[in-house]
Amino acid sequence: MLEQMELMFSDMTQMLKRLKKDTYEANMKSFREKYGHYFQEMVQYVQSEPDQEKAARELGEMFAEKVWNAHQKRGKMGGRTQSDLDFFMIYYVFPAILLTESPWGKATADGLCAAWRKRFKGSNISYTTYEELYNGFRTKILGIF
Repeated sequence: MLEQMELMFSDMTQMLKRLKKDTYEANMKSFREKYGHYFQEMVQYVQSEPDQEKAARELGEMFAEKVWNAHQKRGKMGGRTQSDLDFFMIYYVFPAILLTESPWGKATADGLCAAWRKRFKGSNISYTTYEELYNGFRTKILGIF
């Protein structure tokens, strides 16, 4: 399950650069088209297990470990790298999970979030929906810019 899922982070730098309302919308659409199958797999896995909380926790641990291994250097994570990974999780991964509209999406996101905080020391991330993030963007300030 989730073979090569760390590839979803390959365009991270570009997708986080100069985020605006219209670029975020386009980036999320592209991201979901490329990697949506991973998020469907995640929620389906959690749903299929008898203990969904435990399944979400195990899934989160596996996910966090794969991302850590793909981005660490000599057993350490640079501050900038971790910050970018945290933002990418908040802006793309968690909202994409919730956009599956699965009843198990929140449980899946909770498991990933808890495992992420545990694996990435000093990371105290949380998540929100795509709609809340999207609506938080401003395209103009006081109608001037």
